[in-house]
Amino acid sequence: MTERRASDELRVAIAGLGSIGTKIATALDEGIAGLTLSAVAVRDRAKHQTFLSGLRHPPQILPIDQLGDAADIVVECAPSSQLRAIVEPAVKRGKAAVVVSVGGLLDNFDLVDLARANGGRILVPTGALIGLDAVNAAAIGTIHSVKMVTRKPIDGLKGAPFIVQNNIDIVNLREPLKLFEGTAREAAKGFPANLNVAVALSLAGVGPDRTSVQIWADPTVTRNVHRIEVEADSARFSMSIENIPSENPKTGLITALSVIALLRKQRATLSVGT
Repeated sequence: MTERRASDELRVAIAGLGSIGTKIATALDEGIAGLTLSAVAVRDRAKHQTFLSGLRHPPQILPIDQLGDAADIVVECAPSSQLRAIVEPAVKRGKAAVVVSVGGLLDNFDLVDLARANGGRILVPTGALIGLDAVNAAAIGTIHSVKMVTRKPIDGLKGAPFIVQNNIDIVNLREPLKLFEGTAREAAKGFPANLNVAVALSLAGVGPDRTSVQIWADPTVTRNVHRIEVEADSARFSMSIENIPSENPKTGLITALSVIALLRKQRATLSVGT
């Protein structure tokens, strides 16, 4: 480890080795210029032992509150309920935290102030949203409205708190059903594993209380479909993306790739996009 740090590589730790975390760990192990995988945190060490031992440079396995001691960047790839336990110790130590479960950030927004006070950073990857750079740019001026319509296959919505609390039967759907219409903040509470994309959009633009969201359960689609419309003083634009689900039907394959792209930027000589 000392030899690898001598080249001033950034150490990266990953909290959670699900479908996203394993892809990020593999990419780091295969080589991202200027970065090294230093540690991971997992709930079940035995479950992930085969994967970890197969890496060229197996990382340390640490409790989540110790990742900030072993890394410069901590990547959160866990359920949103674990977000604070992962991010708080890292930013208190002045480290950077990459937040995948960005919906959980809304209920823990004081972490932003904590990071600021301690020299830490909270980084939200683009994830499923092409065009997020355009929203960031438009927000420098004035954005009048942001609307998002999400359509997901049934399997990607099963178990969402909003569906369970309202006793909505989506299993036997034969045609699209609008489940929800409201703000991004409300959507994040009702669909915490599904609407990180809406929260990222809201934080880039006009905020979670002014971003309008519709959510549809759609048995006719096999991908997670998002359409966004933005009205601003600088431009009017719309964007649409169809994400292929990962092994976890609630998460698109592009989510892990987005984190990897963000990590690549940390030491890139040429960085494209804001």
